[in-house]
Amino acid sequence: MAELTISGETHPILKDDYASEWMGIEVLALEDGHATIRMPLRREMLNGFGMAHGGMIFAFGDTAFALACNPVTPAPGEADSITVASGVDINFVKPAFRGQILTAVANRRASAGRSGIYDIQIYAADPGTAPATDAAAGTVPGELPADSSTQGELIAEFRGRSRTISKK
Repeated sequence: MAELTISGETHPILKDDYASEWMGIEVLALEDGHATIRMPLRREMLNGFGMAHGGMIFAFGDTAFALACNPVTPAPGEADSITVASGVDINFVKPAFRGQILTAVANRRASAGRSGIYDIQIYAADPGTAPATDAAAGTVPGELPADSSTQGELIAEFRGRSRTISKK
């Protein structure tokens, strides 16, 4: 499945997530309302123009969104519910290319009852320039990266609206 976090913990939603496994997603950081992930951009993820397919960027952002929405260890009474997307918007800012490392930083912006709003920034960096850990990236849960240049160049902004529902 998708790679373990830096702490060695695997998020429960990644246990049977074959899409994230195929994408090669690595979890760098998980906290309540926050997730940072990365993946290499491979040839089979490119479109006919030789740049990242928009659907790959979307799927990558969606995984960061899901990880930020759902706790690693649900609180008592939350085990029978999951948080899913009720809607999303994505704005593609610039292209990413084969061999680059993508990093997504997801943060909860607001929550009320069963609804929430999350912002996910997606960056592309050349190999060797992407940070090894969330701390190295200067990311503080709930805030934008202090120095986004350490993540690479911003390629997309993803805003997710969440809803907590019953698993059944």
